[in-house]
Amino acid sequence: MGYPGGRREAATVVALCVAWYALSSASNVVGKLAMTEFPFPLTVTMVQLLSVVAYSAPAFALCGVRPEPPFPRRYYWRTLVPLAFAKFFTTMFSQVSIWKVPISYAHTVKATTPLWTALLARVLTGERQTRGVQAALVLIAAGVALASATEMHFDAVGLGAALAAAALLALQHIYSKRVMRDTGVHHLRLLQKLGRLALVLLLPLWALAEGGAPRRLASAPHAARLAALLVADGALAWLQAVVAFSVLSRVSPLAYAVASAAKRAAVVAASLLLLRNPAPPLNLAGMALAALGVLVYNRAKLRARRFGYYNFNK
Repeated sequence: MGYPGGRREAATVVALCVAWYALSSASNVVGKLAMTEFPFPLTVTMVQLLSVVAYSAPAFALCGVRPEPPFPRRYYWRTLVPLAFAKFFTTMFSQVSIWKVPISYAHTVKATTPLWTALLARVLTGERQTRGVQAALVLIAAGVALASATEMHFDAVGLGAALAAAALLALQHIYSKRVMRDTGVHHLRLLQKLGRLALVLLLPLWALAEGGAPRRLASAPHAARLAALLVADGALAWLQAVVAFSVLSRVSPLAYAVASAAKRAAVVAASLLLLRNPAPPLNLAGMALAALGVLVYNRAKLRARRFGYYNFNK
């Protein structure tokens, strides 16, 4: 995957990925349970962002994470604020997708993240992909199309939300990596910064759309259980975000996109085992085809780098 450093760094990245996959699987299952009983995606998103901000401060102080550098005002508004919006809407669309469709299908659709990464690289930098990469992207698209055509609980809103989350995630990865490179900010401080900004900027939208959600929660028949699910979902979302940003700080955006796609395969498997969602054979074949496309994509990108393939149309 192009991890920097020697064997120790590679082992660290592998360990982080395993933890990431486990935490993400748990977070998605708990989030699905919470959204099924409490269908307020903006509120769940705000709980997750609040968890990022609340848990990060004492954790970073305990671990001695260096303070964030001062950001120029212009950089703040041109880069950090758009990134905060992207983080908020990525989280929100992810919640909508797992609410409307099974987790396995939502994450199969989100496996299109490498496709969005390649498309954004073409638009933003003029990078052109090799034929092998293009073939892999076709496999991913074909797998998602087959899974969509055979999904027993297909929902157009869920599909659209999953696609939007994948596209925003690809954009967020590219620009988060750029911020870390340009400013030297610690990756966990950047996570906290974006969470805090997103909370402040989107609070009016939440108040307008779902301001009555806390009252609905308090009056729910199983309020204590729902509250526990939301707290657990927030904590798991924070932990998996910390691990995800730790991986992102160590690898390239492209390698991160591939690792993220592999994570989705783990989440799909965990959701099928734990939630026992029915999946017909053709649906499973579509998921497998999308996963195969990701593997072929990874191999093609490694091959392109090994032979020094760079083609920029500027």
